[in-house]
Amino acid sequence: MVEVENARQRARCIKRIRRFFDRREVIEVFTPVVTETGVTDVHTESVPLADGRFLRTSPEYAHKRLLAAGVGDLYELGPVFRAGERGRRHREEFLMLEWYRVGWQWAELAEEVLELVRELTPDTRWTSRRIAWRDLMLQHAGLDPATASDAELRTVAQDAPEHLDRPALLDWLFATRLQPALPDGQLTVVHDFPACQAALARLKPGEPQWAERFEVFAGSLELANGYRELTDPVEQRHRFETDNRRRNELGFRPMPIDHRLIAALEAGLPECAGVALGVDRLMMIDRGVSDIAEIRILA
Repeated sequence: MVEVENARQRARCIKRIRRFFDRREVIEVFTPVVTETGVTDVHTESVPLADGRFLRTSPEYAHKRLLAAGVGDLYELGPVFRAGERGRRHREEFLMLEWYRVGWQWAELAEEVLELVRELTPDTRWTSRRIAWRDLMLQHAGLDPATASDAELRTVAQDAPEHLDRPALLDWLFATRLQPALPDGQLTVVHDFPACQAALARLKPGEPQWAERFEVFAGSLELANGYRELTDPVEQRHRFETDNRRRNELGFRPMPIDHRLIAALEAGLPECAGVALGVDRLMMIDRGVSDIAEIRILA
């Protein structure tokens, strides 16, 4: 009976999401689940198929090709896959909501994420705040990541694995010191991430050490990750190549570069902001459970 109720809850959640975007005249799209290239991100492992292709980790690259073709504001609800992700908050397969707003800045999109979360969790009285990644690090780790040396980072993160390079160490500090300190009952928008964690986000004009990236947390649970999107094809190719160098250094296999995404950027990706939100985690909040397994439909 639990799985039946979970199926009904998921159906209600999807219906509310579609109603939310229908009111805003954002078009729903459907893009391939099987991709030719996977992703280069060192923090995300694509699921390989026997023929050399991959299950998608996100529909992001396909969405950007549609944006470059002129589709306009769009969203997609669909399954995504991450190799080796298991735990109370992780699954190898989960339902992702991803959407893009043409002409928007990251802060506008972050506000829309908060509106969606409030609408889909009506029984929770949320407070909210925005805070820069740097300020959060100062509050909870007592150091400024813009000026701290590697040795100072190591002093604060004494129990971190020895092999971590600086970007990985910053990520480890965020996950172990900053994220657990975020208060229950609050939606927190953490923004302006270090440039080494920019992923596909633009760097801040005049402050290239920071990226126009944000994440939304419900308490300490990460719900969404968004950017003011990078539109420069040269910079995008450079980031893919940098990712692959890091993957090689860390003992991971390099991944094929998605040349169709580069071509879309060359054709002209409009100014936009995009975000991906984990629907399963949103359902966890709505049900008041702490383990993602409790909202499964079929094992």
